[in-house]
Amino acid sequence: MHCPFCQHEDTRVIDSRLTEDGSTVRRRRECPACGERFNTFETAEIKLPHVVKSDGRREAFDEHKLKSGVERALQKRPVPSDAVDEVVRNILRLLRQVNEREVPSRRIGEWVMDELRRIDSVAYVRFASVYRRFADVQAFREEIEKLERDLPVLEGLQLPLLGNTTPPPPSRKKS
Repeated sequence: MHCPFCQHEDTRVIDSRLTEDGSTVRRRRECPACGERFNTFETAEIKLPHVVKSDGRREAFDEHKLKSGVERALQKRPVPSDAVDEVVRNILRLLRQVNEREVPSRRIGEWVMDELRRIDSVAYVRFASVYRRFADVQAFREEIEKLERDLPVLEGLQLPLLGNTTPPPPSRKKS
């Protein structure tokens, strides 16, 4: 590998480590000519399938497009930022496992909704509303009711999506 500082033709690897998710190798390199050190990252290059859009167009899978859609759904939600990376990693893993040359965008959208449903119900409904093109409030209501039926509500951890939004009355202390 050429040195990015002096363009010397050869550099020496002084340390190699796997990244946290194990999908990338981080190499610490040193240039024998100028002594500068820098990092390189090595990942396996796997050709992902093309995405078949609903109108029949085909396009290359775009990881950045997926990530921005997930980030948009999770915007201003109390979800750690690594959750976005985890969702993207899980979708990429599913794409690699499909073993097909083309995947319908509908299937990818369903995978994303499954991931979002698992980590944040509000983000799920946001994504579903755009993805499924809800026509009216009734479509929103139906999706929320379906979500509430499918997921057990963890009392005290999450506010209800619809219904009673008034806080409970304050408790009275006994004197």
